[in-house]
Order: sequence, then C-alpha cells, then structure tokens
Amino acid sequence: MLYYERIREIRDENRYTQQTIANILNIGQRTYSDYESGRTRIPVESLIILAKFYNVSMDYISGVSDIRGVFPPK
Repeated sequence: MLYYERIREIRDENRYTQQTIANILNIGQRTYSDYESGRTRIPVESLIILAKFYNVSMDYISGVSDIRGVFPPK
C-alpha cells in the first residue's frame, strides 16, 4: 500500500475529518487532501507527527509494512 493510501485509511478508521488532521499538522485542509490523493508528497516531519498521533510505526504509516507496530518501536 502506498503511503498516501495508508494515511487516508488510518484517518477513515479513526473517523477524523481531513480538517482535523490538517489542524494537527498546521496546514490547510486542501494541502492535506493533496497528501491523501498523492498529488503532493507529505513531508517526513508530517509523517512522524501522524505516526505519533495514531501510535503506529513509521514503517506502517509509510506503507513499507502491513504490521501496525507502535510509535516509537520497542
């Protein structure tokens, strides 16, 4: 799974709006929408914030692994 598919999947599972997540990242909703659609690459710093927020590993949120893990890995 690609990272932009994964961040949408996790957001949907947790029933957050794009605006809610955009606020956490201090960006506009449209920018976050571009991240989820793959039109714009999400900065690594934002992926770290989201991994911490959702308590999932960076491997999972980036789409490298299908194992959720926790942040930070133990």
